[in-house]
Amino acid sequence: MSTGAHRISCLKPTAVNAILAEVRELQAQGRTLVSLMRGEPDFSTPPHIVEAAVRALHQGRTRYPDNRGEITLREAVASKLHRENNLTYDPATEILITDGATLGIHAALNALINEGNAVLLPDPVYDAYQSPIRMAGGTISTVCSRLENGRFHLDPAALEAAWTPQAKVLILNTPWNPVGTVFTAAELKAIEDFVDRRNLILISDEIYERITYEGHQHISPQLKARTILVNSFSKTYAMTGWRLGYCAGPKDIIQNMFMVLAQSSRGPATFIQDAGTAALTGPQTCVDEMRTEYTSRRAQVIEHFPKIVLPPEGGFFAMLDVRNLGQSNEIRKKLLYESGVVVIHGQAYGEGGEGTLRVSFASGGETLHTGLNLLQKGLAAL
Repeated sequence: MSTGAHRISCLKPTAVNAILAEVRELQAQGRTLVSLMRGEPDFSTPPHIVEAAVRALHQGRTRYPDNRGEITLREAVASKLHRENNLTYDPATEILITDGATLGIHAALNALINEGNAVLLPDPVYDAYQSPIRMAGGTISTVCSRLENGRFHLDPAALEAAWTPQAKVLILNTPWNPVGTVFTAAELKAIEDFVDRRNLILISDEIYERITYEGHQHISPQLKARTILVNSFSKTYAMTGWRLGYCAGPKDIIQNMFMVLAQSSRGPATFIQDAGTAALTGPQTCVDEMRTEYTSRRAQVIEHFPKIVLPPEGGFFAMLDVRNLGQSNEIRKKLLYESGVVVIHGQAYGEGGEGTLRVSFASGGETLHTGLNLLQKGLAAL
């Protein structure tokens, strides 16, 4: 007897989870593998953030949170957005605290999408956007990107080609996972003009905003009336397991997102939100130190693969151009089974990623050193 909801049939595991299943099977057989796959910083959460959570626990901050988010954290988010992103939001009505950026994306889509609405999605892009779009009843309209001079571009013409009268939302990820592009002010302006002209809502996922290189600087869209910013503490402050994020946008949309959140998680624990407040209001030297280390790791990847790497402008993933070696998933499997190194095939992020491999340098040290050597030898053998 089948009892599953029909909507589940349209969902699929993320590429990371699918490959993890293969990895665990090999490890159960006694294989030693080195992973250059996951987007999880190997840094510990900075001590002053941990101490804030412990202090909150000792103070009894273990009761139900304000479902919109504790006001102190919402105020800290508003100050941060004004200071760093040149945006002004009312913490009372235009900011929502979520359990990570994942729930922020989910709440935004469910607040905006009606059955049959289309969501414009760049290709290639983080594959975990697809399932929440389908869960909300939406369809995906692919925006084809362009790879030129080692950089992926999103052109206005491609946006127009993907638009249909059913389109309601454009999802943007900047810095762009997996390809590492950081959109310039001019590129963002062209995207904003398209969003405004086509009467769309822009969901801007900015979780890698503080991890940029070589003078590239993250810029948030300034089209406030049509934009929902989604962010989290996971990458910037090495807080992946804390599950803490935030959204900012027009108050009517934030109110609708709050209604979605109130029927699901009802917000992160109060002591975790206190830790988030400490992260935003405390010293930022920890962020600078992590970015410096990522810069060094990025240089290692480029040094190992100078002819095939697409140097990332932001984030901690590098794409390798292996189009001359065959189909990306087959290459990925050979590297896993024959060389013992775990990467993700570019096709997992859309047809535009075919012919590439995503290499993570979120972990450094011996893991990165050994993994890059194994990858170098494996690709040479192919």
